[in-house]
Amino acid sequence: MSLNRQSSAGLTLLLVIMAIVTLFPLAMMLLNSVKSNFSVVTNPLSLPHRLRLMNYALAWRRGHLGEAMLLSLKVVVMTVIFTGSTVSLTAYSIARKKFRAWSIVSGYFLLVTTVPLTLLIFPLYEILVRLNLIGSPVMLALVYTALFTPFSLFLLRGYFLGVPIEFEEAAHVDGARSFQIFWHVVLPLVLPGVLTVVLIVGLFSWNEFLLALTFFLGAPVKTAIVQFYAFKGGFENATAWNVMMAAGVILVVPIIALFVFLQRKFVDGLAGGGVKG
Repeated sequence: MSLNRQSSAGLTLLLVIMAIVTLFPLAMMLLNSVKSNFSVVTNPLSLPHRLRLMNYALAWRRGHLGEAMLLSLKVVVMTVIFTGSTVSLTAYSIARKKFRAWSIVSGYFLLVTTVPLTLLIFPLYEILVRLNLIGSPVMLALVYTALFTPFSLFLLRGYFLGVPIEFEEAAHVDGARSFQIFWHVVLPLVLPGVLTVVLIVGLFSWNEFLLALTFFLGAPVKTAIVQFYAFKGGFENATAWNVMMAAGVILVVPIIALFVFLQRKFVDGLAGGGVKG
């Protein structure tokens, strides 16, 4: 009993330390977002003498965050729709059909995930320039869909393998067609896995910087993360760190709220999708 208590206390202490390390940067960002720029530069750990909530208004106005967040939301929604619709059907087909070449396909997808993203930028940029699609949110969503398809496919395939085939056979006996069985019988059972894919793909699409910066180069409206980078001053203009921290809070709060709301389904989805191979 004493050993179990010590193990539990040690695990609790470890989790507390990890939580502090994780939340400390967010706390510093929130703290410095309501301070003067002089206070942020001289002592970022100090408490504010008075709250400067006007920093948020300045960040919203100077960074055009409304337009940028709307563009990011469009990209996220399209990426989630493209990935969810294609991967769910593909994963279901692979899980249910006797697919002899699955080992080759899985090896191909694993190999693709190891390719550095920087190697794909130049050929993709060349293609988009020739097609005059630079600055297109649809093309950026398609690129994100291609990048995140392998992981989503592996995760959802494990979920579909966990659904008993008897449910589908019973629906087939009742006269349901293949798509009706998939939509009304199988898909509701793997909904936690689908929500997990939606959350992961959505977070990746919202936070991705390199491709968004490259494919929206010179565009009047950029994604929220790229627009946040514009707050950093160059050699001639000093960075308003307090306004930059306020912009960071504006961009992070929706993501944290979404993750907190869906955290249980997210954890269950990752655990459930990994039990089948």
